[in-house]
Amino acid sequence: MASVLVVEDDQFVRSALIRHLTEASHTVRSVGTALEALREVAHFRFDLVILDLGLPDLDGAEALKMLRGITDVPVIIATARDDEAEIVRLLNDGADDYLIKPFSVEHLSARMAAVLRRSRAAGDAPPSGVLQVGGLSIDPLRRQAELDGAALDLTRREFDLLAFLAGRPGVVVPRKELLAEVWQLSYGDDQTIDVHLSWLRRKLGETAARPRYLHTLRGVGVKLEPPNGHMR
Repeated sequence: MASVLVVEDDQFVRSALIRHLTEASHTVRSVGTALEALREVAHFRFDLVILDLGLPDLDGAEALKMLRGITDVPVIIATARDDEAEIVRLLNDGADDYLIKPFSVEHLSARMAAVLRRSRAAGDAPPSGVLQVGGLSIDPLRRQAELDGAALDLTRREFDLLAFLAGRPGVVVPRKELLAEVWQLSYGDDQTIDVHLSWLRRKLGETAARPRYLHTLRGVGVKLEPPNGHMR
């Protein structure tokens, strides 16, 4: 079971979430503002945060950015907003998943289970040594990555995606496998992968039109290989 922080200002929704999570044997703490949420994560260790966007003191999107500045705890956004562009921005800013209100407790449970599996798999994965692909150096144990000796500032999901591809250099990995292994999802929208690939490319100094390391084969998958095609 998990330690969960619920950040929700609607007392009715908040009480329902607390009741459901407690009945599922999770340990729950709850707050109604963004500032209280920041204090909580600064003082307590959580396995998961459920974050509402419509908070009274600070928009949840800004709260997410601030949370990411102090912790890598998995965050599921709970929102009544269904604007696709905003959802993409939230994923880019470090959200691990999102739910559109109203949602069922079964749906929430399934999303929580998937996010927690991904998080625990990343934390429990045995170190496999530093992965070297051309000028890229990825250290799974320290969760650090460098390009030509310069540190890369990657989100947790960007690192997971890069490390997974680096463990299979030169191999075209199907999108379905990426969803299953990196996102722990049996199905999903390809846009999830495209968003993270796009941001990862920016940090690697490349574009989809002019790739250096990340190569997309339309309708097939993605592969990581160095610019000269030679592995170290």
